[in-house]
Amino acid sequence: MRLPKPDPGLVVSYDYLWRYEERLGRDGGRKTRPCAIVVSVTDENGESVVMVAPITHARPEDPDTAIPLPPRVKRHLGLDDQPSWIIADEVNRFVWPGPDLRPVSPKSKGKFEYGILPVDIFDRLRRRILVLNKQRRLRVVTRSE
Repeated sequence: MRLPKPDPGLVVSYDYLWRYEERLGRDGGRKTRPCAIVVSVTDENGESVVMVAPITHARPEDPDTAIPLPPRVKRHLGLDDQPSWIIADEVNRFVWPGPDLRPVSPKSKGKFEYGILPVDIFDRLRRRILVLNKQRRLRVVTRSE
């Protein structure tokens, strides 16, 4: 099993826990989904702490809280052709790799990543998250190890 380096912009397969699920007392997500690594820092213990933003087919109620993924980017990542968005007002924070990283598919032989977001899409996501955080609209769900 080869784990990728948790570089910002990398899209990984992850058992994402939505904020509403956490409030219901759940400690695991309903399903595994592609998630974009937004931040990766090394803490004082030498561990990589990452934040991931989920990718979903559900159209956001507020378009200012998500970045649409163009079809060319979805093809580049090997995702389906349905419309999708990266949600920017909610992230999961965890110590890499954590127990919730999942293989992309049963046939992927331990591959956990879909690929890297193009720089322009990642920059839009990063800027949007910074704005939402400044507005106190960013929700962070801290996951257990």
